[in-house]
Amino acid sequence: MVPCLQYNRIIVKGFLLMVLLLSLCHTAFASTEYRFSRGQTLYVPVYSNIFSAPKKIPFNLAAILSIRNTDMWNSISIIAADYHDSRGKLIRKYYRQPVTLAPLESTEIFIPEEDTAGGTGANFIVRWNSRKEVNVPIVESVMIGMKSGQGISFVGPGQEIRESSR
Repeated sequence: MVPCLQYNRIIVKGFLLMVLLLSLCHTAFASTEYRFSRGQTLYVPVYSNIFSAPKKIPFNLAAILSIRNTDMWNSISIIAADYHDSRGKLIRKYYRQPVTLAPLESTEIFIPEEDTAGGTGANFIVRWNSRKEVNVPIVESVMIGMKSGQGISFVGPGQEIRESSR
C-alpha cells in the first residue's frame, strides 16, 4: 500500500474517533440539565436481600430510603412513601400525613436487615409536591449488608413514573 494512502486512513479514523468522543461528551453534559417540577410520583427499587453463589443463598440487606430536597429556597411536601413487596402488595405506609422538607432538608426511612418482607423486588412509591416549581428532589435507596467480614453496598435511584387512574 502507498504510504500516503495509509497515512490518510489513519487521519480519517482519528477524525471519526474524535467526532464519536465529542458526541458522547455532549450527551453526558446534556443529561446535567436542571429539572423543575411541582410534584412527582417515583418508583424506588429496594432489595431486602440478594442471592449469592450458585446455591441462591440469600444475603440480607438493610435499606435506607433517602429523600433530599435539593431546592435552596422552597419547601416540598412528601405525601406518601409506600413500601411494596416483590409481588406489588403494599407492606407499609410510612406517612399518614404530609411531611414538609425545608430547603436542603433530608429525611430517611430505615428498613433493618432482618426485615425481609419485601424480597428482592421490593420498592417504594414516593409522592411529593410543592406550591411552586422547584428543583426535583433526589430520591434513592441505599442498601448495605455485612456477613462474615464481607460487605456489600449499592444505590437504587428513584425513577419518575406516570400514574393512570384505574
